[in-house]
Formats: sequence, C-alpha cells, structure tokens
Amino acid sequence: MMIFFIVGLIVHVVFFLSIFDIYFTSPLVHGMTPQHVPLAPPAKRLVLFVADGLRADSLFKPDDNGTGRAPYLRSVIEESGTWGVSHTRVPTESRPGHVALIAGFYEDVSAVAKGWKENPVEFDSVFNESRHTWCWGSPDILPMFAKDTNGHAHRPMSKEYLENIGLVDSGVAEFVSVMDDFYGHDGKTAYIFTSDHGMTNWGSHGAGHPSETLTPLVAWGAGVQTAQREGSHKYDDNYLKEWGLETSMRVDVNQGVLPLNYLNNSQHFKAESIYANAIQILEQFRVKMAQKKETTISFLFTPYQPLSDSKQMDFMRNARNLIQKGQFDEAVSIRYCEDLIVQAMEGLSYYHTYDRLFLGSSVVLGFIGWTSYVVLFILKTHASLRKPPTNMHMVKRSLGQMFLCIGLLVALFLMVQSSPWTYYIYCLLPVPVWFSVMREFETLASLVRSVPSLPLSKCFGYFLLVTFGIELLVVSFFYRAMLTLGLVVLALWPMVSGLYTKAKVRSLSWMLSCLFLAVFPLLPVVGREPDVNYVILFVCICFQMMQVVLCAYILTSTHSSLQLKQGLPLFNQLVSWLTLVSSFLIPLLSSTRLFRRLLSILMSLVCVYLLLSTGYEALFPPVLSWLMFAWINIEQETMNTQGSSNRTELSSTDFAENIDITKIRQLRLDDIRRSYFFVFFIIIAFFGCGNIASINSFDPASVYCFLTVFNPFIMGGMLMWKVLIPFVIVMCTFESIQVSTQLSSRSLFLVVLVISDLMALHFFFLVKDHGSWLDIGTSISHYVIVMSMTIFLMLLSVMTHFLTSKRILIGRKRKMHFR
Repeated sequence: MMIFFIVGLIVHVVFFLSIFDIYFTSPLVHGMTPQHVPLAPPAKRLVLFVADGLRADSLFKPDDNGTGRAPYLRSVIEESGTWGVSHTRVPTESRPGHVALIAGFYEDVSAVAKGWKENPVEFDSVFNESRHTWCWGSPDILPMFAKDTNGHAHRPMSKEYLENIGLVDSGVAEFVSVMDDFYGHDGKTAYIFTSDHGMTNWGSHGAGHPSETLTPLVAWGAGVQTAQREGSHKYDDNYLKEWGLETSMRVDVNQGVLPLNYLNNSQHFKAESIYANAIQILEQFRVKMAQKKETTISFLFTPYQPLSDSKQMDFMRNARNLIQKGQFDEAVSIRYCEDLIVQAMEGLSYYHTYDRLFLGSSVVLGFIGWTSYVVLFILKTHASLRKPPTNMHMVKRSLGQMFLCIGLLVALFLMVQSSPWTYYIYCLLPVPVWFSVMREFETLASLVRSVPSLPLSKCFGYFLLVTFGIELLVVSFFYRAMLTLGLVVLALWPMVSGLYTKAKVRSLSWMLSCLFLAVFPLLPVVGREPDVNYVILFVCICFQMMQVVLCAYILTSTHSSLQLKQGLPLFNQLVSWLTLVSSFLIPLLSSTRLFRRLLSILMSLVCVYLLLSTGYEALFPPVLSWLMFAWINIEQETMNTQGSSNRTELSSTDFAENIDITKIRQLRLDDIRRSYFFVFFIIIAFFGCGNIASINSFDPASVYCFLTVFNPFIMGGMLMWKVLIPFVIVMCTFESIQVSTQLSSRSLFLVVLVISDLMALHFFFLVKDHGSWLDIGTSISHYVIVMSMTIFLMLLSVMTHFLTSKRILIGRKRKMHFR
C-alpha cells in the first residue's frame, strides 16, 4: 500500500505541474529588433502618478455637497487635459497593474507560480528605454509592487479613504508646480495620473468586479490633447451624469494599443506611431513563429495562415506607402495598422498554444489510465471478486515488450523535436500506467464475469447516479445554487430507497436537515458587511448554553465597541483567546462514546466559529451538524435493513476501541454512495456558506474579537481555521460511519480518490489562461482542490481520529466503560 501511495503521489504531482507547461508558459517574446518613431517626440520628460487602489468613481464623483474631491485634477479635466476610464485587466493587483502601465502588456500568466509578486522573466518597459528614471513612493511598493494599506484598513466608502483623495490631489498639484518651476515652464513635460487597480467596497482587489477594474486616467501637458467638449454620449453607463462631467469629452482606454485620441499631434505623427506599434507586435509574431518552426518536424508544422510571409511583406510595403502619400492616406494607414495588430495578436496566441493539444492529450491519456488502475486495484483488494488461477506470464512478457517499444518511439519523437525535458515526463507517463492496467487481465476477466450476476437496472441506476453526481459537484464549483439542488435530491433518498417506510423519524430528520442546509448556498457569500443579528438569532433559537451565550455577547459587544471607535475590550479579547485554546482540549476530556464525543467536539467548534462570524454563517455549523447526525443514524438504519451481521449499535460504539479486523467487510455498491455523500458534504463544507469568500476578500472584521491590529499571519491563520471547522465536522462524521459500518477507511478513501480524479479530469479542461484574474485563479484553484482533495482529507483524518478517539485522563484515574 505504501508503494501505491508513493506512486499515486508522484502521478498527481506530475498531473498538477502539467498545467503550468500547458496553460501557464510565459507569452513574452525576446530577440526582436527595436522599433522607433522617426519623428521628434513632443515631450522631453514624463511624470507618472499612480494612486494605488484608487477607483474611478472615488476620484470623479463629487461629494454630497456637489464639490469635487480632487479640485486640481478636476480643473485639468475641464480646462487643459484629456480624461477617461482605464479598463484595467485582471489580475487587479499592484505588480500586474504597474507592469501594464510601464510595459504595455498584460499579466504574464506564468507569474502565477510566483504568487503574482514578481515577473519570472525579464521584460522591456519605459523605464529601461529612458535615459534616467526616478521613483518615489512607499518602500513596499517600489521594490516589489506589493499592496497599500489605506483602502484595506478603511475601505473605499470610508471617511479616511475619501479624505485621502484630497491629500493626493494637493500633492499632485505641488509636484507639478515644482517640476514646471525647475524646468522654467518650457512646456515639454507630460503628466499622467492613473491607478494600478480599484477596490471593492469591502476593501479587496484581485478579481474582475467593475469597482476593481475601472480606474481613473487623466493626462495633460506636452503632446497631450487639451480639454474637449463632449459632442456625443457614446457611453451607456451613466457615469458622466453621475460624476457631473457631461460637458467634458471622455476617452476610455484598454491596455496594449496606443491610444491615439490622447495625442495632440499631426495625423502624420499618429500614423508613424501606430505603424511602429504594429511593427513591434509583428516582430514578436515572427520571432515566435521561428522558435516554433525550429522545434517542430517540418512536415508536421502548420503555419498561421492569415499572416504568411508574403502577407507580412505586403502589409509593411502598403502601410509605408500610405503614410508617405498624405493626410487622407495616413488615416487609412492607421486603420490598416490597427487591423494588423489584431491579426498579429491572434497569431501570437496561435503559436503560444501550438503544443497544447498534444500535451493535453498525453495528460488526459495518463489520467484515464491512472483512474482505471485505481478502480482495478479497489476491485482486486477490497471487493469479493473470484479470480481463477491462470498462467499469464507469457502474455505479460509480450505486453512488457510492446509497451517498451511504444515508450522508445515516443522518446525518439520528442528527441527529434528538441522538446523540453518536462515533455518526456508528460508523454511517457501514460506508458507504464497503461501497462499496469493491461497487466490486470485476471481482475478484468473477473469483473466481466461478475457483471451478468448483478441486476442490470441497479448497475445502470448506479452509473447514472455517479455520472449525475460528479457533474453536479463540478458545476457546483461555479454555481453554489447547484448544491441546493443536490441537497434537495439527497433529501428524497429515503423515499426512493424505501427507508422512509421502515424508519420514519430518522428519515424525516434527514430530509429536514437537508432542506435546512439547502438554504445556505442560496444566501450571499460572507465577508461583506457584518450583520450580527444572524448571530443573535442563532443563539436564541439553537443554543442556550452559557459558553455560547457568552461568545455571542463577546461578538456583539466587540462590534459595538469598534463602531464607537473605543477599541477591543480586554475582557472580550481574553475570553476569545481562552475559547479558542480550550476548543482543542475540552473534547479530549469527554467520553469517547460516539455521540458524546461528537457533541463535545461540536460545541467547542461552534463557540470558536461564532466568534469568527460576521453574519449568517454562524448558523451553518449547527445545521451542518444536524445533517451529519442524521446521516449517521440513517446509515445505521441502512445496515439494519440489509441485515448486516457485523453491524454495531450506535449507543455502544466507542471511538477508542480498535476495530476487529475479522469484522471488516468488503466493499459493496452502497459504499460508493457513502463515498459520494462524503465528497458532496466536503464540497458543502467548502462552498456552503461562502467561507472561501472571506479568505479571498481577507476581511479583518472576522477576527476582531481576537485582535484589531493588522497582522496578516495571525488573521490568515484564524480565518483558515474558520474554514477548516466545517471540514472537521464532516470528517468526524465520516469517521463515525466508518467505525459503525465496520468498513476499512482505506477502501473508502480509494473510492473518494476515484471520484476526485474524475472531477479533476473535468477541471483539467476548464483551466483558463485568459480572461479575468478571478477566472484564471478560480480555474487553477478548482483543479488544485480536487487534485489534492484525497491527500488533504487523509491528513485531516489523522487530526479527526485524534479528536474522536484520544482522551486526556485527569490524575491517575483510569478510563472505564460501563455496559
């Protein structure tokens, strides 16, 4: 089993790392010929102001009195400059935003492995194309473009955030005055004011919400178009009216292409500039094509047809001729260059993803082979399949020789194409995996012989159930409401299986708990605006015990004190930390009988979760626990219905007692359902009440009962524990079911492995390297979650086993069991 675990770990690591070679290689190209505009620049120097985390509406929208928050910049907009909204591209974080500003390209997706804090490859920018560059700013921003804390601490709608805009505005005005005085008002300085990203109302950024992607852009000075009157309203977002700027022309920009409407120059200068822009991108296309052609066998190489060599030459010749002819032809040349930029960008994407189909097919082949091998391993070691004695040594030897030849051919093909060494791993891995599958002739034959003995309708029903169930889990990663649908379907299970007629009370408890829990995925995610009324409701209805009441008081009084700007009371802080520490110890003092220990664990975890709650999520653990207790009871009723001879009564089940190995049974079809229920409840614990959203937004309000001084490590650790609490509840329940049904945890985890791998295969096709940072990061996180699910659950099972079965004895008194 240890060898199986090690091999499985290696296989999953390879599958995980493959997405970085398939989806997240750097798109940056090096080795191009630099391109320059042959005309003199209109400015000698550029001053770039970047207000970290400033939203467009925060700058442009007047205050309640109708007065602009940034009077100097507003005067620039109305009198001497050009303004608009910069539609930033995600990830909306500091370093990617600054790279886009100074270098003009979108985020290098390979930087995902660096945590988006540093670029993994060198790149060209206006800094190293300038004679001299000076930078002033926060010491944590300048070296590595890390985050500013004003918006995180006070949020965009706060008084502190809005007043800071006026401070920034006065600083810009002072700096412009100093620059102009120093250079004798020579009119050769260009100024740009913008932001690297915006911020949500709750103080987070990184995703694709308009509050994060819409940033202000104001330009003035040498070579910049002066203020123009708005002739026609071409924007449908009503921002002009809301910001009081209906009479000023608004010019929005997207990153990557030269914004000609901001230039106050001749048509000839604009044509030359956009021509240089197009040639720059075309040079990247040529280098990328040459690189791919060198590493591909000639008869297998398929060039990008819309930009063949002859078409490239025609473009450069025609564009240059149009520019030289005159003003009318220069306008045509500008449109011609803009069309070429679009074609060249598509060609760059074509060659950047040239090997994706080949590598993806290899990984998928390995995925299917590995999952097939795990299924055969389960049937061979944990199912009652009769294996007739056969002599397959000669066949296995021939198989080995055949797969060895296949491996050599694949290696030769990769060698001829000068492929990277990682390609050898992805392409050769399926060979030994499928060899291991094909070696299991006996298990395959036994499986085929056993199929006719099973009811066809039952097999088909389980196939449909598993297929529907796995797809529902996949879709639930994108739409939390699908978990509601799943819980409603689970609520009907006692009716379909016939358990309702035999155990009505337990079945009703199961159905009601499923329906109550089904409400949570429909509620908005937590981590937005705190609402402690949900917490008070939870206390009044569900728990009347002193510790929970005390925690509720601590929570409400803490938020009240903070709203009154009185800080965190010392008594509240002490009680919160004592509750957190005691939650790990109190369960270990209680009896190890199943229901007593589970109730003790629940009460301890609920108190901590309550202190870490800001809204309705405080109701989530008790409702989840209700469903878990119902699950334990209804599984026991299922064993009773099946007449299992080795079942144990729940009232006498003790976590501390070792399971009799002779009573451990083989896998049945119902165990597939149990494993699926387990995976489904794990997903519920993950997405059910939006806990992950609280981590994504990093809302410090969740930990204000413990500390109010900003400390990302302590706060992050406590939020992670809050996320883990529902998992611990589900894992303790699974431990109970495994003990009460006398089933090997190893066999159940192998079934969970198959389910998670099937989900991972689906998510492999859904990984994105384009779109918003939210889309990219979400697609990666989904793949990582399901790939590491089994390992994570196995590690978590060690902790839950300790929580359920271990007991601290006070003094020398020995633990006694009364029968």
